Amino acid sequence: MSSMMTLLAVASLATGPADARRGGSFGSRGSRTYSAPPSTYGSQRYVPPVQRSMTPRGTPQPSPNYAPAYGQQPGYRPAGSRFGGFGGGLLGGLVAGGLIGHFFGHGMGGGWGGAGGGGGFLTALLQVAILGGIVWLVIGFFRRRSQSQGSPMNGGYSQQDSYVPQGNATVGSPWGGPAMAPQPVADQGVDIAITSSDQQAFERLLIDVQDAFGREDYGRLRQLTTPEIMSYLSEELSQNATQGIRNEVSGTRLLDAEVSEAWQEAGADYATIALRYEGIDLMRNRTTGAIVSGSANIPSETTELWTFVRDMSGTWKLSAIQES
Repeated sequence: MSSMMTLLAVASLATGPADARRGGSFGSRGSRTYSAPPSTYGSQRYVPPVQRSMTPRGTPQPSPNYAPAYGQQPGYRPAGSRFGGFGGGLLGGLVAGGLIGHFFGHGMGGGWGGAGGGGGFLTALLQVAILGGIVWLVIGFFRRRSQSQGSPMNGGYSQQDSYVPQGNATVGSPWGGPAMAPQPVADQGVDIAITSSDQQAFERLLIDVQDAFGREDYGRLRQLTTPEIMSYLSEELSQNATQGIRNEVSGTRLLDAEVSEAWQEAGADYATIALRYEGIDLMRNRTTGAIVSGSANIPSETTELWTFVRDMSGTWKLSAIQES
């Protein structure tokens, strides 16, 4: 019994790595590398962001809903006193000048026909009230003028467009559910439409990449993928060779495909596609030819999210793979 358990443990260790071909998620999706792709009609499961990527993480950006306070402009500094500025100086100068003149015997309204040289206390109060009214009219005029200059349309409130989450973006038959209108994504490019020729290119890439990987054709993989993806696939092929196994992949057939999202940024187009496909996928011992895992007759089914990128050359290439 103990010997049987030992054999099972050894077998599980031997087949574990073989079953984890291209495990995890890796590659780059431009500015959306560290954002979870939207789910599709055929794949409702949450797919986390890319875990292994050479794309540096961006610095946090201000919220798109941020706006300065009412009437606040760049460089705005609140007044230290409600009597500050021009109005406060004018009021202080007039009152101070009048009081000084009054105490020195000239009266606050020497030119206003005051009573005698002193003018009297009641006359002084009347003059202060009149001057105060004039000053408040002047202050109100300049206050309204400054507000109208600082906020010609809406009091200086700079409301930016709100962030609209990206919804399910699919294309018509035979690639899944009904098409949905593209939605803007803040600071992450502009959504684009996927054509039937793009769909054909994605299906062709799926089959060609699988075939080149199964044949360990480094040259062909280099033509079909970005340098980053090529480095990851080369690493996996090298690990298989070190372990004395070979991953044979053949007969790949696309079963279903849906567009998760597609966008343009920095002069390049990106498309993340949910691919459900089947094919013969097995691990074979390099020396003996024995099958380590998988079946040579029964195809296995896989669902993954593949991201493709197209630069100015107009050719789509594989740039990321995520497990679904």
